Amino acid sequence: MNVVTKDWVAIGDLSDIPRQGARVVKTDAGCIAVFRTVNDEVYALDDRCPHKGGPLSNGIVHGSSVTCPLHNWVFDLATGLAQGADEGAVLTTPAKVESGKILLAVDALASRAAG
Repeated sequence: MNVVTKDWVAIGDLSDIPRQGARVVKTDAGCIAVFRTVNDEVYALDDRCPHKGGPLSNGIVHGSSVTCPLHNWVFDLATGLAQGADEGAVLTTPAKVESGKILLAVDALASRAAG
């Protein structure tokens, strides 16, 4: 992910999330679902499907996508865009792993809270 940001905040260890799993981080701007792929890539998206509000953190992670548990909408974890015939998007937050710690971009979290 090509992200230009100066500040990152640690939200936990990579080992806190099972491969192909997710955990929820509560922020001032709502809940963010942090996903770990089978290749240990980490992505952060709003924990709410734009279709019916399903908790994406309860969805199925496959490849670099997640399927909503309510109505099977599929979202690209990197872009937040709905895949296939569905239309819509989920807000993403830049995330990365350094020394086993999961980090989220502070400026993105601040703009979410402001907006």
